[in-house]
Amino acid sequence: MVQFLVQSLIPLSLFLMMRICTLQAEVVVPKNATISAVFTFGDSILDTGNNNNLITLVRSNFPPYGRDFMGRIPTGRFSNGKIPSDFFAEQLGIKELLPAFLDPNLQLQDLIGGVNFASAGAGFDPLTSELVFVIPMSKQLRLFDEYKTKLKSLIGKERADAIVANGLYIVSAGSDDIVNTYFRTPTRIFGYSVSSYMELLVRSASSFLQELHAKGARKIGVFSLTPLGCIPSQRTLAGGIERRCAEDYNQMVQLLNSKLSSELHHLNGAFPRARMVLIDIYGLVLDIVKNPRKYGFEISDRGCCGSGLIETAVLCNRWDFLTCSNVSKYVFWDSYHPTENVYKIMVQEQLGKLMIDLYS
Repeated sequence: MVQFLVQSLIPLSLFLMMRICTLQAEVVVPKNATISAVFTFGDSILDTGNNNNLITLVRSNFPPYGRDFMGRIPTGRFSNGKIPSDFFAEQLGIKELLPAFLDPNLQLQDLIGGVNFASAGAGFDPLTSELVFVIPMSKQLRLFDEYKTKLKSLIGKERADAIVANGLYIVSAGSDDIVNTYFRTPTRIFGYSVSSYMELLVRSASSFLQELHAKGARKIGVFSLTPLGCIPSQRTLAGGIERRCAEDYNQMVQLLNSKLSSELHHLNGAFPRARMVLIDIYGLVLDIVKNPRKYGFEISDRGCCGSGLIETAVLCNRWDFLTCSNVSKYVFWDSYHPTENVYKIMVQEQLGKLMIDLYS
């Protein structure tokens, strides 16, 4: 137990004031950065398997998901391999993989270093999670309370509080609100204008972040939304016969990203001892989609799984003989989610800036 404790509280200035060298970039960690653990909340961008035992169609614990994961095991991650939750923990030297809190095989020692509470299909709008029977953001916070109780029983209140206070918190939500809820739910598209729905999402996001802060979080990174109009499924459903990027989706995303950025600025003023930062990946992902060869890819308008035009979750399965043989050429794994290689680039490109923004 002592060994785990010592490792979990090592200042990053000791572990890596030398630089973390990656394939794409060098991550320079500020001298005063002390990160004890990584905690993730939100949707499928960060879910490492919490949905596996839920009665929902939003699952990925079956082949070909996980085809390039350790042991070729489908873990519930919506990709062919690792996802951002893992890369944050790995590149910060915390642990190689970030386990799902609801994993029945989770060991008590796995709690040290952080866990994932995200649930694929969740959103800032409470209705989003209800529609697909996944874990809403409010319950993810309750799971965090359960985590803290277990951690205290394992290592004591003082050390547990230190891990919570020095943790890095990553949040990703909003994509499913736009793609699955606003455009496909009568009570939303007819009940809200685009602007008013964005306000609803920002209010919900702000409430979530304030509650997370009240539970001890002090360093929080919030993913911006990606250009949803350019993901394969939305090209198919809303991009016309030529499957162009659906610009109305991208305009909504840009509006929400702007409002989220403003709200984070407001919250930083309200909580001066905390720091909340937008991890702005919109431009990066758009550039990868528009210029895939620049990043070592070839295909960005369809996914690797199946036809790549519409398959996600249960539609991306082991019986689909069309799934590509060389995923390294693809930006997207299924019609909604990027490949492991794209996720790696996203984290590598943003982690250094995030650390500076959080600790400056």
